[in-house]
Amino acid sequence: MKYSTIPSAQIVAQYCKKYGIKDIVISPGSRNAPLTITFTEDPYFECYSIVDERAAAFFALGIAQQQRKPVAILCTSGSALLNYYPAISEAFYSDIPLVVISADRPPYKIDIGDGQTIRQDHVFDRHIGYSANLKLDVSHATETIKNQGKGLIFETESIDDQQKKVVRYNIAELNKAFTKAINHSDPVHINVPFEEPLYNLTDQEYALEDESIPLKKPEGLGDISAFISLWQNAKRKIVLVGVDYPGNVDQEYLDVLANDDSVLVLTETTSNLHHPNFFPSIDSLIAPIEKSNNKEALFALLQPEIVLTFGGLIVSKKIKSFLRKYKPKQHWHIDDKKAYDTFFSLTHHIKTSENIFLGALLAQNKDVESDYYPFWSKVKMGYEKKRAAYIDQIPFSDMLAFSMLAETIPENYQLHLANSSTVRYAQLFDMHPSITVFCNRGTSGIDGSTSTAIGASIYNQTPTLLITGDLSFLYDSNALWNNYIRSDFRIIVINNDGGGIFRILPGQEDTENFERFFETTHTIDIAKIASTYHFNHEIVQNVDNLKKVLKEFYLPSEKPKLLEIKTPRLVNNKILLSYFDFIS
Repeated sequence: MKYSTIPSAQIVAQYCKKYGIKDIVISPGSRNAPLTITFTEDPYFECYSIVDERAAAFFALGIAQQQRKPVAILCTSGSALLNYYPAISEAFYSDIPLVVISADRPPYKIDIGDGQTIRQDHVFDRHIGYSANLKLDVSHATETIKNQGKGLIFETESIDDQQKKVVRYNIAELNKAFTKAINHSDPVHINVPFEEPLYNLTDQEYALEDESIPLKKPEGLGDISAFISLWQNAKRKIVLVGVDYPGNVDQEYLDVLANDDSVLVLTETTSNLHHPNFFPSIDSLIAPIEKSNNKEALFALLQPEIVLTFGGLIVSKKIKSFLRKYKPKQHWHIDDKKAYDTFFSLTHHIKTSENIFLGALLAQNKDVESDYYPFWSKVKMGYEKKRAAYIDQIPFSDMLAFSMLAETIPENYQLHLANSSTVRYAQLFDMHPSITVFCNRGTSGIDGSTSTAIGASIYNQTPTLLITGDLSFLYDSNALWNNYIRSDFRIIVINNDGGGIFRILPGQEDTENFERFFETTHTIDIAKIASTYHFNHEIVQNVDNLKKVLKEFYLPSEKPKLLEIKTPRLVNNKILLSYFDFIS
């Protein structure tokens, strides 16, 4: 097997291997050649070549999201590294362990006018778990370093001894970085300076002492008798769940919560939780109250004594607005890492898993006499009937298309949702419990939805579907520029010729400036993009065609498929806003 002659390149690869980091997403370059050679020559690693660093980082994020373990991304020096930042910020807020490895110029070539150099050390410090800035090897290109790198080599000490100090320092930094990635699910940055020559090879593997990272032990739960007492005496409790992994919570605990008359379980599509008694369309519950002449009294009836939250970030602005105004006496958040004070009323951060806390909280659950669930359950049945009636009467639009898609996605599919309108429409409709749902809600950006979905599909046993808006799809069209897209990968683009979400936000107006700078209307032909990347493409613009195409869309094929659904730009917002009036 071939290795780079540069020690730090071998050491970084050995640490990835030692801690089970198998997937390496590489973007091309010369400065990162020592690492690229070392990774790609070792059959242990599964290496992916993706040119666009932004797409590469989100692709890796998708793999890490599904594997729930670190994935490495590797790039050359200079601005290439900065293209990772959107995915790094998403990983930071979504607790996904990306290992960012960047090649760098030697420190004496920074800020002197050398090509492809920026200040790479600590460049992600506000959104990274740890920045490991490795030292330059002095046993490689020694004469060059002596001539150019003042203070890096000392005449009073042998090169061998100085190199051992460099290795010890680098190993310590790598240990800190990998500890953060493995034990805390944080993204980490490893910056590795290399001096030329970059392409020399050896058959000799660099020898390292065996070290291991101790795995983090979960914190003990401790005495929760006070929580149990508060829970069992409260007659109005809301359990609110945002983004969560499928199967994170045992169904037995969900069943107990669902059948408690003092509890409303409010879920979002991204929570991957299901029960007939849950409230999966939060905005359909809140919006009619906002429009009611009796809204103060109704909000007072809905106001909980306790809010229990777990999972990631919440999509619904309406529930956040409600709980910020009608604050609970207690807000408990379960997470072994962090708790956000989303409603400005956080009282307890419970640092453990959902199952451990719910198991203890509900172990001796007693029925609490309450009309909380019975009352709001009738409200829920009412808006569900009205929603069905409304869908039956509306013309072809974003909303009608989403209603049809929700009913026809095959069981056991992995579904990825783009941000903005897409994920919000998805909240309005029920999906089969076997469908697992994901969305980049850490920072809620439109920038990497397609890349993430493609990465997430790599190891998934069942097919993957991405539903996205046209702007999100076009923004990340470089996601399709790779050789790893499975033939069963499916994309549905809801094309309303612009940023349709801006038409339902405050400030919408029918002016040229609004269309140009907010809605950003366009005339790009998505069929040509599909053809460029060898996708089968179909376009529909009415109900009958959509019904017909959906019957064939999910069937096996030799190529991946892209379905473009054209909807009326000037009508979609009116139909959505009228829905909330109708159910009110």
